[in-house]
Amino acid sequence: MKFINNRIFLFLAFALLGINLTVAQEILPVTKKDSVKPGAFQGRSKVDGVIAVVGDFIVLDSDIDMMFRELQAQNVPIKEVTRCELLGKLMEDKLYAHHAIQDSIIVSDAEVNETMNKQIDYFVEKLGSEQQMVTYFKKKSIDAFRTELSEMIKNQKLTEQMQKKIIEGVQITPEEVKQYFSAFKKEDLPIFGAEMEVAQIVIKPLISQAEKQKVIDKLKALKKEIQDGSSFYSKAVLYSEDRASGASGGFMKMNRKSQFVKEFKEAAFSLAEGEISDPIETEFGFHLIYVEKIRGQELDVRHILMSPKVTPEALQKAKEKAEMIRTKIVNGEISFADAARSESDEKETRNNGGLLINPKTFNNRFELTKLPPEIYNNISDLKDKEVSKPIRDVGERGEQTYKLMMVTDRFDEHTADYAKDYTKIKELALREKQRKEIGKWSDAKIKDTYIKVNGDYRKCPFTNHWVK
Repeated sequence: MKFINNRIFLFLAFALLGINLTVAQEILPVTKKDSVKPGAFQGRSKVDGVIAVVGDFIVLDSDIDMMFRELQAQNVPIKEVTRCELLGKLMEDKLYAHHAIQDSIIVSDAEVNETMNKQIDYFVEKLGSEQQMVTYFKKKSIDAFRTELSEMIKNQKLTEQMQKKIIEGVQITPEEVKQYFSAFKKEDLPIFGAEMEVAQIVIKPLISQAEKQKVIDKLKALKKEIQDGSSFYSKAVLYSEDRASGASGGFMKMNRKSQFVKEFKEAAFSLAEGEISDPIETEFGFHLIYVEKIRGQELDVRHILMSPKVTPEALQKAKEKAEMIRTKIVNGEISFADAARSESDEKETRNNGGLLINPKTFNNRFELTKLPPEIYNNISDLKDKEVSKPIRDVGERGEQTYKLMMVTDRFDEHTADYAKDYTKIKELALREKQRKEIGKWSDAKIKDTYIKVNGDYRKCPFTNHWVK
């Protein structure tokens, strides 16, 4: 939902997510190190069957084939990866998902559809078409692929929620951090890679009132057609620019605590069940909001998003403004941080002097080797404190802006130092404590859950005690 007021997207590690699909060829590998006999699977001719059961879930032989294809698509070396290792990972996921359902953890259809639509868009972009995507993943049709992907995403979200629940009460004390660090031998101390802090100033082109009025008029016309009997669902599919919800007819669930922008939330909660709003303006554009169902403090809503278009003249003026700001910074008339606070149109960073937030660590430092490509490409050639020339940027919804970027600080690779790197060491210690907590939970649940491993897979040297 791109109008949610949060630019930090926490993409989860789904089995089919985040894949760099650069190679579209089929591989069903057989590795000599696999403890399952090669005769147990023979490529296309093998009969797909249940190889494991975990609670209410099953694992098919073809699920492992799918994971191998995904690894290959990511250019991950698969020579040392065994079917046994992948089966162990799949069974762990099923264990979490099974107990998430037992604990009444709910994943909404809207949440699943949002993620699924993003992934399908990504696959189609990388592979060329829906048909090529279906062929690559060896599915009978796009509907079959969507069904399987939807189920996989739902299970992965259940897994994620279950893991969060397991560790939600885990905390770390300063004394535990000190004990964790003291346990390292000098030669085994962690090495922290080179890092940098990056700041940016974002200039958005001004949208003319005439362009805004075009969108308002279009949405008002759609509202009248819906009131005259047309389907809101169909109009959202056809016209909404919110790709995440558009394919599902603009559907979303929300409550008072949902992280939606203020204007959208206020408008939605002011409507009666079955009512459609007038066009509502937010930072993402204009919305028609339809309240489909009210359940106490929860709403089932649909919306249609349309954004006014930026004229070439407005874009040119934004570039000229960025150039003027850069000149003042270079001439010493104003600091980059002060310019960001007074001139940047990106409210998430301007109050912090333009400093970007690392979405993985929530601090301002980025490991040099893990910089997002869109950041690295813009700052790789910059010297310290050098201000880039205006950079034209196109966002996920096609919105265009101009950016000025600067590397504000650099930190060389170094061996962990307790005083200087306490925050990072604390994160490592907490992660280790969380890992142990998950391990204890897994050991206990494996004993209490119906689990069965079939055939030669029973010989696998699993880390967990799957074979009872």
